[in-house]
Amino acid sequence: MTRAYLRPLALALAVLAASPAGAQQAPPPESEVQSLYESALQSIAEGRKNDASATLMRVIEKEPLHAGAYLEVALIQCSLGRTDEAERLFAIVETRFNPPPGILALIAEARETGCDKWQGLSSSSVSFGRGYDRNVNQGANNPIFVNVDTLDRLLPEFLPKSDQYSVVTADHMRELAPGGTIGFAQFQGRRNDKLSEYDSATLYLGAEVPYRLGDWTVRATGLVGLVGLGGQFYQRQLQGQARVTPPLPLPAGMQFHLLASVTNTAYLTLANFNADTYELRGQFNYRKDDWYANATLGVQTDRARDMRPGGDRAGYAINLLARRKLGDALIGEIGASRQRWNGSEMYLPGLIDIVRDQRTDVLRAAWTYQLTKAQSVQLEARAIRNKETISFFAYDNRQVQLSWQLQMP
Repeated sequence: MTRAYLRPLALALAVLAASPAGAQQAPPPESEVQSLYESALQSIAEGRKNDASATLMRVIEKEPLHAGAYLEVALIQCSLGRTDEAERLFAIVETRFNPPPGILALIAEARETGCDKWQGLSSSSVSFGRGYDRNVNQGANNPIFVNVDTLDRLLPEFLPKSDQYSVVTADHMRELAPGGTIGFAQFQGRRNDKLSEYDSATLYLGAEVPYRLGDWTVRATGLVGLVGLGGQFYQRQLQGQARVTPPLPLPAGMQFHLLASVTNTAYLTLANFNADTYELRGQFNYRKDDWYANATLGVQTDRARDMRPGGDRAGYAINLLARRKLGDALIGEIGASRQRWNGSEMYLPGLIDIVRDQRTDVLRAAWTYQLTKAQSVQLEARAIRNKETISFFAYDNRQVQLSWQLQMP
């Protein structure tokens, strides 16, 4: 859906650059006007068209010769089915700003398509990949289980097993209402060449609704997740999340979000493992030219619903991501994460008299090459180190995967 807005945004900037009227008569935009305009563009990118339209009208009130604001609000009104208002604004753009041919073509296309009804935007993608996994079963690093005063040798099935695999991923997203409400579906299926008992499939279905509370932006998300393992229905997840964006005075290109979520996880093939997880995260995003960076820090608590081994636990999570365009068609990406969980009780008193503490570190690198506008290939490498106080849970892993992706409108 985001890609669908790129052309109008780019052309709006072209109006500002190419229009003689804009260049000769419009004074340089003040910081307040520019801030409002950037807020409107962000609302467009997030699908909140009504919020974007209201903000753009405030831009026009403060700067009557802001060509980009006129064009954007005209396109929004057209996409919402408000034909008369869209035509009035199109006429202003045509007569007041002497737009270049590209803008005139865009306006003509909008008129030809028609503004009589709202049409929800959608986007889909599908990818196919082959990979190698050095530790499919998360087998223990140490073949000897150290339990307080005893030592036991693990059976072979609890040691690392490697395999090659095939994976297919599909995503679909669609606008459900003019105000920016979207629905989404994500599926991933993985099949190992030999270790079929570890084949997996996941399906997530959800919806996201935006709200505006003064200068604060809120996006509420609800989803259900279904997980299969080894041909059996393994896990069900229910999650509710709120993402709040406060109006902070941040440097250009930077955003801050506060995310709160609650997740209920039910295991259908295991007893006494159901739990509710609560999380609060702060997230910084930075975008400039060919750079994108993201940093997230969150605190978590995991409440056992039944008599789960180890009881409740608490922890934190850190995620770092950086992405950069390395050439005309090549994008490089690197990410790192750390997840820490600390248990509250002995794992299995009388059998495993150890409090389970866990630290999982993940390092990921990916290179994506754009073959065409809609097709790309990606090479991804991942290293995982999971340290545990209970030795047979500790494992290391390495994965490498080559994928082909098709993006559809």
